[in-house]
Amino acid sequence: MWVLEWIAIGAIALLGLLLLLFLRRWWLVRHGGTIELYLRLSTLVIGRGWSHGFARFTGEQLRWYRTFSLSPRPRRVLSRHGLVVESRRPPTGSERMSLPGDWVILRCISHHAPVEIAMTPSTVTGFRSWIEAAPPGAVSRYSYQPPS
Repeated sequence: MWVLEWIAIGAIALLGLLLLLFLRRWWLVRHGGTIELYLRLSTLVIGRGWSHGFARFTGEQLRWYRTFSLSPRPRRVLSRHGLVVESRRPPTGSERMSLPGDWVILRCISHHAPVEIAMTPSTVTGFRSWIEAAPPGAVSRYSYQPPS
């Protein structure tokens, strides 16, 4: 009989964990401005190291959260200033097994180090616009200034 009790306790703990994951995601995305995004955490093995998550645009930063984590803090933060898209490519080799086939991989250069992210083609357009745009009320670094 005690085996069934431990199985019931384990099932309740698992349901509680799933509920916490759901509530965390709801809390982080409730204000909008989020996208689904894969981030390459490790580049030691070619085509490996991709982790699923979602990112949230907050002013000058893109904050990336792992999907299956209880942490309320982002795992990676990318600043708009100094972030440049270096190249764009489709998933190749073993990446096709871990990423959706129609997604696009962007290799970006930031202040700290190169970073690879994967997203849908329609999201790439919005991401590039975010990089090039300025937040409301600020002067864009790409704005045209007529000669005096």
